[in-house]
Amino acid sequence: MPEQMPQGHIEPYKEKKGEEYMNDRQIEHFRAILQDWRKQLMMEVDRTVHHMQDEVTNFPDPNDRASQESEFALELRTRDRERKLIRKIDKTLDNLDNGDYGFCESCGVEIGIRRLEARPTATLCVDCKQLEEIKEKQRV
Repeated sequence: MPEQMPQGHIEPYKEKKGEEYMNDRQIEHFRAILQDWRKQLMMEVDRTVHHMQDEVTNFPDPNDRASQESEFALELRTRDRERKLIRKIDKTLDNLDNGDYGFCESCGVEIGIRRLEARPTATLCVDCKQLEEIKEKQRV
């Protein structure tokens, strides 16, 4: 499931030389990104609900009815993926609150600012993620 963050208005974090990893400024930066992302996803959910309420029509033609049902099914699948992503964002915000954010849940090393900018919900460092993907491919 690709997790592409929408293009937001939050500028990438600019690290200062020698600054501590996951300091208060960095934590607040990523909190803002995650909250903004969550807000955008919730707005899409609301938009979908209103769209489906407004657009529901009982078409007499079976082809038109099938097209509308297909469109709604696709929209609902998309919203379901986004609902799962919202849960992941909420878990990530909890990690921010308890001090676990930004560190690999497998080996404990720093995930890194650049990787978190690209994937704010990342829980694994690049090395552990690659190892996980290799293991997944071997299971298939």
